[in-house]
Amino acid sequence: MNENDVHPALTCDDILCEILLRLPEKSVFKCILVSKRWLHLMCSSSFRYGYCTRWKTNFHLVGFFVSNHLYLGRHKNGIQRPPSEPAIQLLSTSDEGDVLKFSGVLKQLGYFIDSSNGLLLCGRHPMTYYVWNPMTKQTYQLPQPRQYYKNLCMAFFIENCSDETLHYKVIRARCDCRLIEVNTVSVEIFSSATGMWKHFTLTCSSPFGLSPWTVATVINGVIYWFAKQGNIAIFDPHLGERCIVLVKLPTGKLSYDYDENGVGESSDGLLQYGQSSNLGIEIWVLEKEQVCFSSSNTSHKDLKNRWTLRYRLSFKAMWKQNPSYGKHSKESQILSFLPQNSDYVFIRSGCYIFRCHLSSKRLEVVHSSGRGSSILWDFSKVVPYFRPVWPHSSICRNI
Repeated sequence: MNENDVHPALTCDDILCEILLRLPEKSVFKCILVSKRWLHLMCSSSFRYGYCTRWKTNFHLVGFFVSNHLYLGRHKNGIQRPPSEPAIQLLSTSDEGDVLKFSGVLKQLGYFIDSSNGLLLCGRHPMTYYVWNPMTKQTYQLPQPRQYYKNLCMAFFIENCSDETLHYKVIRARCDCRLIEVNTVSVEIFSSATGMWKHFTLTCSSPFGLSPWTVATVINGVIYWFAKQGNIAIFDPHLGERCIVLVKLPTGKLSYDYDENGVGESSDGLLQYGQSSNLGIEIWVLEKEQVCFSSSNTSHKDLKNRWTLRYRLSFKAMWKQNPSYGKHSKESQILSFLPQNSDYVFIRSGCYIFRCHLSSKRLEVVHSSGRGSSILWDFSKVVPYFRPVWPHSSICRNI
């Protein structure tokens, strides 16, 4: 090809996409300044889908949502939220979080439930739910579910689609708080593609019970719920089989009395589980190649030893490594993971939140604007809110 053939090649969107998909993030984002055509192409959902499939997308922290468990599933005559306490409390860590906090949008959404790729799922259990899109600033109210669940757990995730339409799913699963466990669970799934709820019954080879008022971790469309008796309940909607597989959580060696735990996605796309006691933190990873979700006969007994320990962090050693923060060392526990990240974890000490590098044990305090000292930590779940770092333009279609 001679040099004059380059210009006609770049006029073809398909060829241009193939070129841009091979550029690293720091370089590709600079290309939006070339022309409106390049900007429109890179802001499209199809290009974002292809790019995120090839490269990992970065996320930036907007703030921390505080979900108070005291008001979940309560009768009208039960504990009432005081007027001085906002229904959705956001501890902002960025200018974007400040704008969201003072925009008045959060007051219209009820209580925070979960987020996925920047979208917020909020509402009031068990019948009213909203999805808020930070890109379009629009709120969508879901139709009322058909099933009434007094106690439930949730799942919310964006579906990977190569077209220009944003699709998401909301899952409600019934939690039976009776002492007798069963091997079935009733779930309802809402799809934004159909705008409807559908009811299913999931079956497990062993009796189990889901933990009420928890939110699932979703990795590549696979649902991971906390279950009773130290299990993780796994449901893969893509298999077409309505079954749940149980995986026994690791017990660890630091202590048998764990105060806090959580799950998330590791840098290599695996399920990671973290637990903390008064001694420290342990981080485990579930090996994907050893787990077969397609067999309803798979039991938690077969999978209980499939965890690999990646980190064991002593709080004593951590505070010794960070002497300037030593005054916070009396009460420490794991808070949550960072998205698609195995190197860092959020921990809490008193009313302070730190980002901890697991290998070096180095701490970085996360500064937030809000009433962090007034949080009822024993009854609240503090959840980081991330948004994907991706260019957006008003000239593009609704994404």
